[in-house]
Order: sequence, then structure tokens, then C-alpha cells
Amino acid sequence: MELKVLGCSGGIGGLDQRTTSLRVDRDILIDCGTGAGILSVDELVGIDHIFLTHAHLDHIALLPLLVDTVGDLRERPITLYATDATLKLIRSHIFNWLIWPDFTAIPDRVNPYLRMQPLRVGEGVELGGRRITAIPALHSVPAVGYWLQSEGGSLVFSGDTTISESMIEAVNRIHDLRYLLIETAFSNSQQDLAMAARHLCPSMLHRLLDRLTGDPEVFITHLKPGFVERTAEEVLAYAGRLRPRILANDQVFRI
Repeated sequence: MELKVLGCSGGIGGLDQRTTSLRVDRDILIDCGTGAGILSVDELVGIDHIFLTHAHLDHIALLPLLVDTVGDLRERPITLYATDATLKLIRSHIFNWLIWPDFTAIPDRVNPYLRMQPLRVGEGVELGGRRITAIPALHSVPAVGYWLQSEGGSLVFSGDTTISESMIEAVNRIHDLRYLLIETAFSNSQQDLAMAARHLCPSMLHRLLDRLTGDPEVFITHLKPGFVERTAEEVLAYAGRLRPRILANDQVFRI
């Protein structure tokens, strides 16, 4: 399994600031933020499965455009996986014939461009020797992270979350965890905002890392533009056992 970072910024502002989207091999996306826009049409046509962590715009911005672009070029629908709560938001506020057409009914409901598949926390999907499981997260809207497994080990992507006891417990149960991609959206000076929005700041991240029992390589994602250097400096000041690094566009992980 190969995971490539298409975008990992907490906002926009120049070509290097692409919001969250991760491609697994050639056929899976984890979230569909503006990072997905670097893919060619041929590459977009090859996306069969999209897993959403939650319904915030920076994680779904290009989903409507992607389906619109490739619908006529594919022979089967794209499958969109998310919790019931997230899918309800997507149906109500995106594919509602007002903001965007309902591609679960185009060209018809028997043969649509998009199919929605509910996914519960703890439930996994097997896709050609790869398993993707929803794990708990704690955000301002219903959200999950994802645990990716293959023969070479495991990778966890937190999505957007604050400190979550359930997520910590889930991560600590993964015996072969090689990589942890976890958000830290705000600097320490913005801790009150991080807590209100249910994100992490570096001091909160450090407390979370202290609780982990495994030995994964840790990469930090979702830094907000305008505060990247300050937040990164505070993240990298961690003096604990694990040594976090800042996630980068186009970075590749193989497991």
C-alpha cells in the first residue's frame, strides 16, 4: 500500500497550501480537499473509493467537482464512505440540487455516478488486500480518523480532532503501527480557539503523544497558514519519546 499526500494544509494561500487529501495507491482518496486538484483527469477517473473523515469544507471542497468531472468517463459509481451523520450533511448541504446536483440520482438511481456507503466507528472495509477502518475522533462535527492496514503494517490518519480518549485507546491497540499522521491546527497562543473548535495545538499534541505506547513515526498535518512557522517550532520542541515531524505535500508512505 502506498499513501501519497496530495494536500495537508489547514487552509489556502498559494499553490503550496492545499487542503487535506491523501491518495492510497491509485484508486482511493482519504478526504477530498483542494489537494485532490493536483490529479490529472485520468488520475481522477481512477478513483473508485473516497473516505471522508468529516463534512467540513476543507476536507470535501473538491468532492462535488470530482464527481462531476469523471461521472461520464466511468463505468461504475464512485463509492463514498463516511458515517451516517456525515453522509446526511453531504446529502443535505452539497448534493441537494441547489448547491450541486444529486449525483446519487444521475443519470438515475440504478446507475448513479456516486454511491454512498455508511461506515460505523470500528467498522472496516476490505479493498484488494487493504483494510481501512474508521476510528474515533473528537471534533466540532461528527468525525472519525482512519486506520489503514496492509501486509507491511499500519498507518493512522487522525483527521480533525482534539484530545480523544477513545482515539488514544484505539491507536494504542494497534501493534504494528508504523506511521501516525495527526493534526495540530493552531499555535499555543491560540489554545482557547483550538479547544473551542476541537482541534489540537502543540501543548495538547504533546500531552497526547505522552499517552501513546507504540513507536510510530509521527507526522503533523493541518497547520493553519499564517502560523505555520510558529506552530511547527512549538511542535518540534516536544521533548518526549516520540519525535514529531511536519507532514509535507507529495510525501509518500509505503506499508
